[in-house]
Amino acid sequence: MMHILLVEDNTGVRESLVELLQNLGYQITSCENGKIAMDILNQSDINVVLSDIMMPVMNGHQLLKNVKDKDSLKHIEVILFTGHGDVKSAVEAMRDGAYDYLVKPVNVEELDVVLKRLNDLFQLKTDHEKLSHHFKEEVQKATQEIENELIAIRKAFAREIGTVEIGIFSKSMKQVFGRAEKLHQNPDIPVLIEGETGTGKELVAHFIHYGHGDVVAPFVGLNCAALSANLFESELFGYEPGAFTGGSPRGQKGKLELSGNGSLFLDEITEMPAEHQAKLLRVIQEREFFRVGGLKKKEAKARFICATNRNVKEAVKNGSFRQDLYFRLNIGHIRIPPLRERPESILPMALLFLKQLTKQKATHFQKISQKASEMLQKYHWPGNVRELKNLIERIVLYWDDEEIRPTHVRACLESIPSPYMSNKINEIPEEFQMPGNRMDLNKHVLTLVKKALDMHQGNQTQTAQYLGISVRVLHTYMKKL
Repeated sequence: MMHILLVEDNTGVRESLVELLQNLGYQITSCENGKIAMDILNQSDINVVLSDIMMPVMNGHQLLKNVKDKDSLKHIEVILFTGHGDVKSAVEAMRDGAYDYLVKPVNVEELDVVLKRLNDLFQLKTDHEKLSHHFKEEVQKATQEIENELIAIRKAFAREIGTVEIGIFSKSMKQVFGRAEKLHQNPDIPVLIEGETGTGKELVAHFIHYGHGDVVAPFVGLNCAALSANLFESELFGYEPGAFTGGSPRGQKGKLELSGNGSLFLDEITEMPAEHQAKLLRVIQEREFFRVGGLKKKEAKARFICATNRNVKEAVKNGSFRQDLYFRLNIGHIRIPPLRERPESILPMALLFLKQLTKQKATHFQKISQKASEMLQKYHWPGNVRELKNLIERIVLYWDDEEIRPTHVRACLESIPSPYMSNKINEIPEEFQMPGNRMDLNKHVLTLVKKALDMHQGNQTQTAQYLGISVRVLHTYMKKL
C-alpha cells in the first residue's frame, strides 16, 4: 500500500483530503507545514508527498528542494497543490523535480488518476529492482559456475600434464624429476634446462610448473629462436597503444604479463638476441618491467623456466650468451641426459609409446619382437625420445600387426637421414659409400636439409632442432634451396 504524507496548513482542507484519500485505500499521514513534514520524512517510510505551495515556516518549494537534495529521500515523489495564480510557480517546481501539480480546489478524480499512475510507477520500480537483483544473482551464480568449471578443467589438465608421458625408467631420469619436484616447490628460483633435441625439455618444464596437478596458474611459452630481434621485445613485454606502426591500437599484453602468477617458458634461450639478454636479467632480478612505449612499471610475478639444446657454457665462452644471465639461471639447473646415455630406458619407453599409440589408433600391436628390440637398442637415437616416439607412431600408423618386427623398424629408419644409422644397425651397410670421382658436399647437405624439412612437414623449429642447428642457420640453407 502506498504511504502518503499530506502537508496542508488549512485544517479543514487537510482533514477533508485525509478522509478522501483513506476512502481511496491509501495510508495517510498529515501535518501543517514543511518543517514538520521533513521530521516525519526522516522517521517514516513515505512514498509520496502531497503539499500545498503557500504555507508558513517552510513552503512547498523549500520542502521539495529539501526532499530532492537529500540522498535518502530522493526516491520520494512530490505533488504540489497551487492556486490559479501560482501555475507558473508550480511549473518551475516541476523543473526542480516535482512529479506533478494540481490546481486548487483539488479535483478528486484527477487526484485519483495521478495517484494511480504513481502507484503503477512504484510497482514497476519494485518489479525492476527485484528483476535486477534476481538477474545479478543469476549472473553471479552462472559466472561462479563457469569459474568453477574452468578451475576443474585446469586442474584436470594440470594432473594430465603432471603425469609426464616420457616415462621414468632410469636412475638418471629419477634424479632429473627429483630435482624438478624440488624446483616445483620453490617457484621463486629461475630454472635452466639443458638437453639435446627430443630429450623432453618441455615436458620437464611442464612438470616443474604443474607438479602432480596441484597448480592451475597459466603456463606460457615463447620460442626465442622463432622471433626476429625487432618483434622479440614486444612479444615478451607487450606494447602500449601507438608504440609502433602496425601494432594494435589498443596495445597488447606480452607473454610475461599473460603468465601472471604462473610460469614463463623461454625455449631455446641461447637464441635470444644479445641486446635483450640484459633486459631479461634485469626483469629476473628486479621483478618489474615496462611495456614497449610504456612509462608505467609492471610487476613480473611469473616463474622463469628456460631451456636450450646447446651447451650454455660454450655459448658463454664464445660470447653469444651473457655470463651474468647464465649464473642467474643456473641456480635451478637441470641437465636431461640423451637417450644413448640411458639405454635401459629404450625398450620400456618404446613399449609405453606402443601401448598409448595402439589405443589411440585402434590397432593390434601387443609387443616388440626380440630382433626388433635388438635393433632399437643398437640405434644411436640422435633425435632422442622424440625420435623413438615418432618411429613407434609411424609403425602403428602404417602397419597393423601383433608385434613390431625388424622389417617395420628397418623401413622407418631407412627413411630417416641420419649419420648414425650406417654403423649402429646390423641390417644397414656398415660403411657409407663415397662417390668415385668427386662429391659435392654442399649438394648433399642441402639434400639432407630438404629431407629433414619434409620429415617435419616444414616445421622450421623442429627441423632445426633435429639437425642440431639454429633456426637462423636453417634459414640460410633454405635460401639456397
